[in-house]
Amino acid sequence: MGYTRKAWTLAVAAGVLMMSTASPAFAADCKVGISIKQLNAPYFAELMESAKKAAKAKGCKVLTADAQGKVMKQIADIEDMLSRDIDLLIMDPAGPDGLVQVTREAAQNGVKTVVLDSSINEAAKYVTVVQSNNKKNGELVGQWIVDKMGGKPLRIALISGAKGNPVGRVRRESVLSGIAKAQKQKYGEKNYTIVGHGWGNWTQQGGLNAMEDILTASKNINLLVSENDSMALGARRAIKAQGLTDQITIAAAADGQKQALKLIKEGKYGVTGLNAPDLIANTGVDIGIKAINGKLPEDFPKITYTPPVAITKSNVDKYYNPNSAF
Repeated sequence: MGYTRKAWTLAVAAGVLMMSTASPAFAADCKVGISIKQLNAPYFAELMESAKKAAKAKGCKVLTADAQGKVMKQIADIEDMLSRDIDLLIMDPAGPDGLVQVTREAAQNGVKTVVLDSSINEAAKYVTVVQSNNKKNGELVGQWIVDKMGGKPLRIALISGAKGNPVGRVRRESVLSGIAKAQKQKYGEKNYTIVGHGWGNWTQQGGLNAMEDILTASKNINLLVSENDSMALGARRAIKAQGLTDQITIAAAADGQKQALKLIKEGKYGVTGLNAPDLIANTGVDIGIKAINGKLPEDFPKITYTPPVAITKSNVDKYYNPNSAF
């Protein structure tokens, strides 16, 4: 069955691409290599675990590697996987440009590549990138912020993941764009200031450190915007230590981490964007298996989005699972 880009996005939203229990005809001979850029945050650990489970459920042998945030290590890991005759590479790249050549090497060896979560240079050879709709999620989060905080001037502490990361850039720009658009529509003008900007490397400890530095420079802040939940959760510890929990609203562009959702339920955390690692991993493996079986349309889109959602207290019960690994 062929899909247009729009129809394919709707198919993902409807669950059409979720894993089936049926295995491909040659599944017993299938070997999947999974390379994740780092496993030092719950999101990436769950992305790896979900991808492993999905591939094994398809009857495939699985090789895994943690790039530890290092492009050169990830290249070496993937080259080792290629030498061990994998059929499918599932990759969360440590950088958008450094992995281009190794995807070409994979293609030359008949190996299909599916990219998860992060973006990659379009010069790479890959089937598709599977990720949450960071732009739409960010805009929804920005709109919620203005609905929640009204017309007051926003003084923002901004915490980003890693310098040069394209997904992080889209997340922060989209939240700020959503804020500006909503403010102009409701109040006639943009009214926010970035008081401080820190880099948290996607982790709770990084978020804590970044927020401590920002608060040392200025406590005149009423909004935290973080590019993921882990950093926001770390930053919240710094906010709590300074006695500023009633003053500062917490907003994350992504992920829907269990700890964050619990705090949303309790009214202690404002909003986050849906970026479910299990949905992304399952979808990516399913697409990859279809690719190595020759069952994808020729015009298959180069990016596959999961549905955009801003998770707030009004809808958190749909997404909170206290037994989730993430």
